[in-house]
Amino acid sequence: MPRARGARGDVTASEEPVLGGRRPALEAVRAGRALEVIVAEGIRETQALRDLREACREANVPVRERARAVLDRMAPAHHGVVVRVRVAAELGERELATWPFGNDDVVVVLDGIVDPHNLGAAARSAEAAGAAMLITRVRRAASPSAAAVRASAGALLHLSHARVANIPRALARLQAAGFFVVGLDERSGTSVYDEPCPSGRIAVVVGSEAEGLSRLTRLACDALVSLPMRGRVGSLNASAALAAVLYAYVLPSRRYTRSAGRRSSVGRASDL
Repeated sequence: MPRARGARGDVTASEEPVLGGRRPALEAVRAGRALEVIVAEGIRETQALRDLREACREANVPVRERARAVLDRMAPAHHGVVVRVRVAAELGERELATWPFGNDDVVVVLDGIVDPHNLGAAARSAEAAGAAMLITRVRRAASPSAAAVRASAGALLHLSHARVANIPRALARLQAAGFFVVGLDERSGTSVYDEPCPSGRIAVVVGSEAEGLSRLTRLACDALVSLPMRGRVGSLNASAALAAVLYAYVLPSRRYTRSAGRRSSVGRASDL
């Protein structure tokens, strides 16, 4: 996606990405990013599709029917639904110093995640846990592509997303804004169960799939924690580790401020 700067909610008009799948389409509508939803002619009406049509009606998003062959050319694995979306403006490093963070906000920082599916899975965990922002690298890292948005089940359409050139410098800006920076490092002798997570603003940093945290990022963290591994597998992948840290370590230490009406669920085939 092209880089653009601006206030929250700004968009770039130069590109309108296309996403396939019912869940990404629904989240695009809910996030106010959907321009148009296209469904395959003769598609079977499911509850997920009815929910999508209702959301489109409420948001005044047009729904059009086209031959399945048209959707096949627009997006892979669309499951009968395609959505054209507005591109959200990407934030940069400078915005971190002036962003209106809340007192208990959580920011998730990904230090070199290169697989778009891992980026999407991490974004899904971050958004579900109520993270205020996602921060990723510009270089040697996955971009918020259509594949990443689909893997996130649309979560990347909801999250404020900053892409920065230098993660340690971005962490310094967060620290200046009152964040306590916690890095997830399997080599740390302190597990998430040894000490409670500090209250207040928290930034959680997860390293790359192959190497974990870079040396300079590790040094920039205020604390390093590990996940206790009780089984025979030596580690979790980055997105699974992030989810574990957010729910086992970070969230128990703060007030739950997200809407109480939101329902917890696991992904279903009908979400696609």
